[in-house]
Amino acid sequence: MAKLRIKWVKSTIGYAQDQRETIRSLGLRKLQQEVVREDTPTTRGMIQKVRHLVKVEEIA
Repeated sequence: MAKLRIKWVKSTIGYAQDQRETIRSLGLRKLQQEVVREDTPTTRGMIQKVRHLVKVEEIA
């Protein structure tokens, strides 16, 4: 299964609480941190919700 590298690139200050919680549930704790997650519909949904705050790259 494919994996996604997710990098948190923009602060959540000024954004809704649910977006902050989504960033947290993706496993991101600090700005500029990167995590690798399985490419699942759930993960894609979370990324879609905060797409303006993260950068996503597909890795094989």
